[in-house]
Amino acid sequence: MKFEKIIKFSPAFDKRNSDPKKNYGIGAVKVYMVLKGGGKAVHFVFSTGMYLPKTHQTWLSRFPYNREPYIGYDVGYHDTEPHYEGQTHSQEKCEWLNGKPCYCDGSALRAEEFMKVLVKKGSGAVWRLLKKDLKDLLGEKK
Repeated sequence: MKFEKIIKFSPAFDKRNSDPKKNYGIGAVKVYMVLKGGGKAVHFVFSTGMYLPKTHQTWLSRFPYNREPYIGYDVGYHDTEPHYEGQTHSQEKCEWLNGKPCYCDGSALRAEEFMKVLVKKGSGAVWRLLKKDLKDLLGEKK
């Protein structure tokens, strides 16, 4: 089976507002690593820690403690079929399933593990983990 690798970057944002109804906070550049095949997809999403310059100047510079600027957000799946009773569509038009409705779920804890692999071993190791997850999702033997 042929698999398709996709890497997508979403831009950083600073949508702070004094009106709580209009305050959408700040966000760094996010990276989506998606592996598609057999009508299903798996993903790893992480933050790069790259914020807009004005966000660094006005907000992040207030916090001098040393922290990792990047963080793993989610590892999960996208499927046209539910995985458990009562699961409802997560998206009516899933970008990763060519616009079909999808059921998806994921894990922030696994994303932390994937992040460690990415930092220590690089993207090739992450693609191998995603391939294993996609094969599991497709019901293929290892």
